[in-house]
Formats: sequence, structure tokens, C-alpha cells
Amino acid sequence: MRKIWVLDTTLRDGEQSPGVSLTSTEKVEIALQLQKLGVDRIETGFPATSPGEITSMQEIAKQVTQATLVGFARSKEQDIDAVREALRGAEDACLHLFLATSPIHRQHKLRMDKTKVLETAAAAIRYGCKYFSKVEFSAEDASRTELDFICEVVDMAIRAGATVVNLPDMVGYASPDQFGEMFKIV
Repeated sequence: MRKIWVLDTTLRDGEQSPGVSLTSTEKVEIALQLQKLGVDRIETGFPATSPGEITSMQEIAKQVTQATLVGFARSKEQDIDAVREALRGAEDACLHLFLATSPIHRQHKLRMDKTKVLETAAAAIRYGCKYFSKVEFSAEDASRTELDFICEVVDMAIRAGATVVNLPDMVGYASPDQFGEMFKIV
């Protein structure tokens, strides 16, 4: 039978909702409930954002033992090191790296060309693989990225060592048919 893996991002993405701010105790409580539900992967936070986030993630790592604990990071060594610190006590840890790939993000946010995006992401994945057996890579804004380039990004990520590749539709740009077609092509 085919296994579908469930990744819950409540502890990171959920805090991006206006007015939502979870305490460390609340985050641990939510993580324990997600574990009870049988969630396979729990994205515990974005530790580069604050020392408090690192502390919360460390508390989760002490108590949640039946799920892969995921730490979110930009494709930067200091972010990867923050995830290492935050999840150092986890029984099963995963690094989740991201880097934008769409033309609008490459030009205005990153000020990088395609080659630099590929080099930056590959270097981050390789660095992360030194410390994590599970490395997820997300091509931020994949649905607005040129199809030939997204294929190149996925190939690079796999070759660099990513164990999971995520192609998110960050802003709800693609219709279900368009999004499905991207996955068929990739």
C-alpha cells in the first residue's frame, strides 16, 4: 500500500497569521497533540528568527519522539546552524531549506540570476547534508517559476542530496490544473 506522509506546519506557518503568537508551552502542547494524531513530520519553527524560537524547538525535541521534527531555514549556513542547535536533541530531525526561484523573486528579492540561485541552493543543501540525514528543499514560489528552470532546480536539489523536494504555490497563483501539470512535467 502507498504511504502518504503528512507534514504539519502549524508551529511555523500558523504563527504567520495576524494576531497569532504561541508561547513555548503552547507549541509543545500542539506538537504533542500532532504526535498523538500520527502526524509524520512536524515543522517545529524557524529558529533563525529568535532565541525564543530555538528554546521552543528544543523543548519540543525533548518531548516529541514519534515524529520527524523539521526546522525551517533560508539557504544560509547561519540558518542551518540555528536548526542544528534547535533540534540537536531530536530523535529524528529534518532540515527544511528554502530559496525563491521565480523571476520576480530572483530579480527583486534575491537579486540573483538563475545560476546563482542554483549555486546558492546546492551549497546550502550540501552543507545541510553534513548534519542532517533528511534535508527537504522548497523552491519558494515554484508555481510562478519557468517550467524548464523548476526542472533544473529539482534536478540540482536531488543531486545535491535533498531527500524531499517541495514545490509550493506560495501566493495561490496556479489553478489546480496548472499546478498538477507542473508536477506531471517535473
